[in-house]
Amino acid sequence: MVCHAVPVHRRIDLDRVEALRLLGSVSLGRIVFTRQALPTVRPVNHVLDDGDIVIRTHEGAALTSHARQGADKGVVVAYEADVIDPDTHLGWSVVVTGRAHLATDPGELDRVRALWEPWAAHEDMDHAVRIRPDLVTGVLLSDTAGTPGDGPAEGGGADSQGAGARRRTRTA
Repeated sequence: MVCHAVPVHRRIDLDRVEALRLLGSVSLGRIVFTRQALPTVRPVNHVLDDGDIVIRTHEGAALTSHARQGADKGVVVAYEADVIDPDTHLGWSVVVTGRAHLATDPGELDRVRALWEPWAAHEDMDHAVRIRPDLVTGVLLSDTAGTPGDGPAEGGGADSQGAGARRRTRTA
């Protein structure tokens, strides 16, 4: 009988600051919102702006319409991004829950448009949805040799994209 060694991984809960830092180190994530009373998930690109997640969208997008419906209070959404190595299963995942609002101020739109690096060509990507994080949770999946500050750097994880995050993230 062959016995295969099972790697020992540990799960480290991240605090809000570290979770948002990691979220800002990538430009792609998934937005979860309600459409026709059912959960809907869409891949989108984002930037962090003054602690908020800002997503680029267009007039015909379901997310644009959904955010417009909650003009005063906003609509509840979830946002998730991660970097997890498919071979080692090491990396991180961050989930944000908050209220989404359609950004309408022309000055704000011009400013955040300059921060985006589009991942897919699409005409009329002239709308933005701003998510104010209310609940931020994150987890680091590490091997036993690592420490919380190490991250999954050997596998090209969180720290490998940090330089882009500093460029895209605007701080107060």
